[in-house]
Amino acid sequence: MSALLLRNARLLDPAAGEYTEGDLRCAGGRIVETGTGLKADDVPVIDVRGGVVVPGLIDAHVHVTASTADLGSLPAQSPSYVAAHSVNTMGRMLERGFTTVRDASGADFGLADAQAEGLFRGPRLLFCGRALSQTGGHGDSRGRGTYRHDDHPCCAGLGRIADGVDAVRAAARDELRKGAHHLKVMASGGVASPTDRIDSVQYSAEELRAIVEEAEGANRYVAAHAYTARAVNRALELGVRSIEHGNLLDDRSVELFLEHDAFLVPTLVTYWALKEEGREHGLPESSWRKVDEVLGAGLAALERAARGGVKIVYGSDLLGGMHRHQNHEFRLRAEVQRPLDVLRSATSVAAELVGMTGEIGTLAPGAHADLLVLDGDPLADIGVLAAPERFRAIIQGGVPL
Repeated sequence: MSALLLRNARLLDPAAGEYTEGDLRCAGGRIVETGTGLKADDVPVIDVRGGVVVPGLIDAHVHVTASTADLGSLPAQSPSYVAAHSVNTMGRMLERGFTTVRDASGADFGLADAQAEGLFRGPRLLFCGRALSQTGGHGDSRGRGTYRHDDHPCCAGLGRIADGVDAVRAAARDELRKGAHHLKVMASGGVASPTDRIDSVQYSAEELRAIVEEAEGANRYVAAHAYTARAVNRALELGVRSIEHGNLLDDRSVELFLEHDAFLVPTLVTYWALKEEGREHGLPESSWRKVDEVLGAGLAALERAARGGVKIVYGSDLLGGMHRHQNHEFRLRAEVQRPLDVLRSATSVAAELVGMTGEIGTLAPGAHADLLVLDGDPLADIGVLAAPERFRAIIQGGVPL
């Protein structure tokens, strides 16, 4: 059943930021029309009785294969075991209203194809394959006493190590060969990596430029993990399209985002969750101690970026058992952003980042019929989106869950 008619709805298209009263009809998994008094034409009808209808949500920074916060243990796990966990994780994401997700390293074409073919219920999956990391970078999960890196060809790890311009070109081309929607690069240190500093800058300018060139040649783009202003600014200057995290950005960063028409994907909820319960979900003690370096700065960075007019996209970056907090990001962002801007970050602005404007994140005819029916007004209370129990219906491709 991909044909459906919603009656008596309050339709909220994020781009316009205004409500219209009426009906919405879908067929063939797409939105066909909106208006008043639409004919049912023998399709199923749901009378939502004044419920608010918004586009399905988009989370642009997830790790669906991260079944634990101990990322270093993933390469030792069976790929089939990781895939089973991923199916469960994606199903739960759909139940939280996320009908499209962008994986920021770990997922591959197998999971994306299986979801698209209907082998399991989950959000549409935009994947990058494995993130590119220098030796000793954020994507290098080896401890100091480990020499060899097991680059298993399947999906059980998040990163792949490549050093030097020729090697990073080959790695980028390989991920693109496997169908990557974007490339992910580790441009600074991070919390979950065992041997680097958060304030380190990773990859040379020549290596980063080569990765960007390969992505642009394939009509794709690069997303960069980066925390400090030094790492963020260099990545933007070299043509990176989206900065992941950006907790320690500065005023010059804001200028560069605007100059290069780039996007910021903050992930506030993961630091909150890692601090609260990261260790019980596998985060090593040494990584847990790093959390404080970025925890308090994230909200200030978001406020600075929002005030400066940066395009901001929704991301969660949760790991293992902490995935259940995915919607809490709405509450955290509402501390410094207007509810409408937070909603746009998870719909229309996210769609622009991933190159799917008009396809997702909108109620316009022709878009995928990915819809949420809410019991409340998200422009008055963004907490409606943070509480899936207040979703009257979740519809993907015209099919209610």
